[in-house]
Amino acid sequence: MTATQTGITQNSLLATILTDENFRPGEPQTVADTGIPSSLIESLIIKRLNIVGITSGRQLADYICLPFNLVEPIYQKLRSRQVITHRGSAPLNDYQYELTDAGRSAANTAMRHCAYVGPAPVPLIDYVLSAEAQTIRYESPKREQLSAAFEDISVEENLFEVLGPAINSGAGLFLYGEPGNGKTTLAQRITMCFGQEIWVPHAIYEDGQIIKFYDTAYHHVAKNEEQTILKASASDRRWIKIKRPTVMVGGELTLDALEIRHDPGSNVSEAPLQMKSNCGCLLIDDFGRQQVEPSALLNRWIVPLESRIDFLTLSTGKKIQVPFEQLIIFSTNLEPSDLVDDAFLRRIPYKIEIGDPSPTEFYRLFTAAAEKFECECPTDVVAYLLDEHYRKTNRKMRRCHPRDLLSQVKSYCTYNDLKMEIKNEYLDLVVRSYFTVVKGMG
Repeated sequence: MTATQTGITQNSLLATILTDENFRPGEPQTVADTGIPSSLIESLIIKRLNIVGITSGRQLADYICLPFNLVEPIYQKLRSRQVITHRGSAPLNDYQYELTDAGRSAANTAMRHCAYVGPAPVPLIDYVLSAEAQTIRYESPKREQLSAAFEDISVEENLFEVLGPAINSGAGLFLYGEPGNGKTTLAQRITMCFGQEIWVPHAIYEDGQIIKFYDTAYHHVAKNEEQTILKASASDRRWIKIKRPTVMVGGELTLDALEIRHDPGSNVSEAPLQMKSNCGCLLIDDFGRQQVEPSALLNRWIVPLESRIDFLTLSTGKKIQVPFEQLIIFSTNLEPSDLVDDAFLRRIPYKIEIGDPSPTEFYRLFTAAAEKFECECPTDVVAYLLDEHYRKTNRKMRRCHPRDLLSQVKSYCTYNDLKMEIKNEYLDLVVRSYFTVVKGMG
């Protein structure tokens, strides 16, 4: 283990004792603790100054997410080399800084080399250690956690019996069945069964390359971040505490999205989707509808699913090894055996069919939807809907129907300046338009 890893482990150990976390990145005290070269920190400083013009040392340190006492000696080195200069004093024994002419030239050169300006990255090895420490495989959600995660949606008890062990295993699963029965909703809720929040880096550094990791599309900052008691337990601000991620992709998924994407213009890379989903869930929605063949996507994942390790290629050509530590969920309207071969099905041990709701569940769904629309849900009206528009027409019930039909009733009432209520004649109107337009759902 390197000195950097040792320092992080020691700081994280104390922080873990204080916070009940499996991993907490301790604040670096020296440049060596950061695991990145001093020249990279210098580059981030001068590129930021080139953008803002004049700013204080503390503001600069905050922007690159490093402690002021760590970067202050770097300011002095840059000043002695006449790269930056003082423009006055600032509060708390600080100074205002700006670039010299030589500094602006150096900043422009640095920007052409790499246009990344933001929080200092963390070494790849530190990210690997964090993903292994925070994997969902260390958690074993029980019935209580499942009930809490699914408390505001309707789930049949027999589905809990098969879904619970599948989630508990962390081994991946297929959710399949007819469209409109809530497969996507179920998959999104599964991440909530793993209650612990996790730490992820803003960016990662390896082989001279910066890989952006934190993504607001998938990573949601944890609320009520606890205050630490001891200075030694302060967290490394290059990391951010988030809710366990759910990364969802659908028909737009391509093989390129599963590799490190490099922008040659900025010389900045972006982490692939499966890497951003580490320690959470990766949902492949509408599987089988992607432009790329299902077999090509699945072949890309056969080794990672078996070994829990993924291999990626940097823009330099270097191969790197990263954790593949997420619950992967395939949601499809097709039969899994029609999409993949037996070899892959063995690696996804749980295949769960999401069937149509029973009349009893359909009524519960209708009642829940009516509450959201703040209106009464008469039993006889739902009975009329089932008799007239389902049983007589041999139409299949879907879990999305109550919500969708009442949404159209709401629109009809609003347009006609009527009180929102559920009547037989209103349902007759919206059923006609809904099932005429949405082909194949009947």
